[in-house]
Amino acid sequence: MSAPAPLLRRATVEGLGTAALVAVVVGSGIQATELTHDVATQLLANSLSTVFGLGVLIAFLGPVSGAHFNPTVTLAAWFTGRRTGDGPALRDVAAYLTAQVVGAVGGAVLADAMFGKPLVAFSTHERWAGHLWLAEVVATTGLVWLVFGLARAGRAHLVPPLVAAYIGAAYWFTSSTSFANPAVTIGRAFTDTFAGIAPASVLPFLAAQLLGAAAGLGLVAVCFGRPAASGADVPQAGQQPAAPARSTEESALA
Repeated sequence: MSAPAPLLRRATVEGLGTAALVAVVVGSGIQATELTHDVATQLLANSLSTVFGLGVLIAFLGPVSGAHFNPTVTLAAWFTGRRTGDGPALRDVAAYLTAQVVGAVGGAVLADAMFGKPLVAFSTHERWAGHLWLAEVVATTGLVWLVFGLARAGRAHLVPPLVAAYIGAAYWFTSSTSFANPAVTIGRAFTDTFAGIAPASVLPFLAAQLLGAAAGLGLVAVCFGRPAASGADVPQAGQQPAAPARSTEESALA
């Protein structure tokens, strides 16, 4: 494995990628509400934009930072690799999580600025209900199950399209519209628009997402067992394999 990019660069990419993701989610939501009053059409536009944007960002920035853009993915990578040392170190985790949260807030502010909205306006969209929390558990479980399952099965090259497709589907089959990302959840509290979430609703969503991440790792273990090779199920930070037996995309999770 070649040496990964310096931590500062990787953390910067995580922040920029998360900012871009939130800008896509929030910006497309604002655009949709300005173009139509039909809620179904608004959600369709928002979800399609997110699918395309997320797929591009993972494929584009994955070789540098691993394209986590999500604290649950970063924490799951640390947890699965903590015994072997193949996952990110705690120093990397701290840098990634900080960058992801800061980037998410910045992305929400940027989206508001592009559409002439107040730069910082906390959302008034209350999302406080048990069925929404259950939906976040389900959405995050599926995401972590998919990401780490693909890696463990040697199909990491499919992560960009399949993760984007899963999030697009989860927009529609979950009542919460699948936030499935603590950093994005925090960022979306800073915009009082279609994609926003009231600050008071954030903590239960974060708890549900962490619970979902743990459940997702449990499903990976049930379905795939232990990895056949060291680090096979850990999203790496821009490392590329030197061995020709497997393609670069199959050996390093985007």
